[in-house]
Amino acid sequence: MSARKQTLLKQHRRQKRIALLLALASLLLMGVLVAWWWVPLLLLAGWVAHEAWFADHLFYAPGDDYSYAFADEVPAFSGRIEAGYLRMDGAIGTADTLILRVHLKANWLGRWLDPYVEIGSDRQDFERGANGCRYLNLSGQQDALTRGALQVRGHFCSIEPTVTLFALNNPDYAEQRLMVIAPHADDAELAAFGLYSRARDVSIVTLTQGEIEAESYRGLGLDHVAAARLKGRLRAWDSLAVPLWGGVPQSQCLQLGYYCLQLSAMQAQPEAAFASRESGEGDIRSVRAANSVQLPGDIDGVPSWRNLVADLVASIEYFQPDVVVSPHPQLDPHSDHVASTQALLAAIGLSRWKPKTLLLYANHLHDNDRWPMGPAGFGIALPPAITALPADGMWSPSLDAAQQLDKAMALAMQHDLQGRLPLKRCIRRLIQRLLVGRRWPATGEDEFFRKAVRRHELFWVRTLGG
Repeated sequence: MSARKQTLLKQHRRQKRIALLLALASLLLMGVLVAWWWVPLLLLAGWVAHEAWFADHLFYAPGDDYSYAFADEVPAFSGRIEAGYLRMDGAIGTADTLILRVHLKANWLGRWLDPYVEIGSDRQDFERGANGCRYLNLSGQQDALTRGALQVRGHFCSIEPTVTLFALNNPDYAEQRLMVIAPHADDAELAAFGLYSRARDVSIVTLTQGEIEAESYRGLGLDHVAAARLKGRLRAWDSLAVPLWGGVPQSQCLQLGYYCLQLSAMQAQPEAAFASRESGEGDIRSVRAANSVQLPGDIDGVPSWRNLVADLVASIEYFQPDVVVSPHPQLDPHSDHVASTQALLAAIGLSRWKPKTLLLYANHLHDNDRWPMGPAGFGIALPPAITALPADGMWSPSLDAAQQLDKAMALAMQHDLQGRLPLKRCIRRLIQRLLVGRRWPATGEDEFFRKAVRRHELFWVRTLGG
């Protein structure tokens, strides 16, 4: 977790504690002045209200505008919503990724129920109480838009009639040699299963074993060290085996074996070794036996930044990708994700082979733990960007129903996304289903089955220097 997100979370929890203390004081006063039996009833009502409406981690005001700085060369078209249909002022030409800037305002119901916009056969949800600039993803619906048949309708919200459409045109990167950088097992599937499963030539490089937070494995009679080692072995296996479901053979997958939440520390001291925080292991070769390529880190097994960058250089030179896919260092706050992309960029600078394009993804956010919002199977609106975020290039390929199901099954194979939810979360979901109308998919209980299995995948596109 990034320092910024830790700060935001601390502020959020402090404000909650203050609100809770004030509420308790008010309840005690009511119990003294009115009747004591009101206190437990109001406590129960307050807890239910919290679980239904105030349990989301939202670290910005719903009235804030999203801010994306599209490059001047990105075609922008004025348009309007008339009688529920989107009308553009000119022909948009050929474009594979369509982003519609709208001003959205939740009505009084949209403060209690999730406001959403229906876009043809799609739906994209936003924060309760949303009031400001938002960006809808119209990718895959160009035919209906061109015919003037694309319906845009707000639910629990209104949309100002005047809109702006950004039309971006990309090559199909699945037709180029592709390398996916996954900080942990499952990151490649969460962000890019739809892309890599139809890629002509793809490699997947997973940087860490994923051994931490192994408490559930202690139920097998293991101590915390043995549990962490088992989890690391299982997730390392996931990183090599699950891509086969998407047509990627094990020979095209590498597991580098570094340790979770240690990459940023490694970056700060490039020559130092950083062993696992939980498994007690310090030799990255323990999970590298199935790799099809000999890497520099195989020589001494030291978990250092120097070895990580050298391993990535060797991977790039061996697979020779034209396109690399990696976490967005400004949007995705996970420290391992940020360090992974920085290690990749350092490796590209040293490599004799130079990829041409960088595709960036975000599996986590600083400001909103529900994005993409709304039910599984629908589109991905652009995430919150309260400070201006460059959006020079963007690519949002579509996934049909069969591809979405395959992606959900790939996630179901990942050991870290299995298991039952804690009782508290089960109760929260029941309350939110009854009072807020939220729905979760039948494919899996982990929140990523809702967030990641969508009709779009979303990548920020950057051109790399030659």
